[in-house]
Amino acid sequence: MKGASAALFALAGLYASTAMAGECPAGAAGVNKLEGAATEPKDVTDTVIGAIDLGPEIKVDGRSLRLRRLVLQPGGVVPLHTHTDRPAIIITLSGEVTEYNSTCTQPIVHKAGDVTRETQGVMHWWKNNGSTEVVLLSSDVHNDAAK
Repeated sequence: MKGASAALFALAGLYASTAMAGECPAGAAGVNKLEGAATEPKDVTDTVIGAIDLGPEIKVDGRSLRLRRLVLQPGGVVPLHTHTDRPAIIITLSGEVTEYNSTCTQPIVHKAGDVTRETQGVMHWWKNNGSTEVVLLSSDVHNDAAK
């Protein structure tokens, strides 16, 4: 039992550090007008790995559950967008990427292993300010009528 308790404690510590990583820094929550936000993609590829039509699955017509792979080259940008109609979960697989978010007054740095939740009220854009490519996996509920 002693070994099992130690393993659970270690897992709890790992989960706690992951849950806190990649979030708005303490004391930085607030309105960010995102002045000068990038509005066009740059040096980023966005590949749909798979999708499921949610109509036949759970009767949510016009929506699909997608899994995408995004690769941002150094200087690459995912432009300003909102998640009002498209919740998503992102995991940073490699590299380090900076998020500029409407609800955080400071940039948010996401490192490999960080998980980000994107929900209603989020308007943001991402930029690779580093010298190596960034790889992200994104799972979202896509409005198939949207662009």
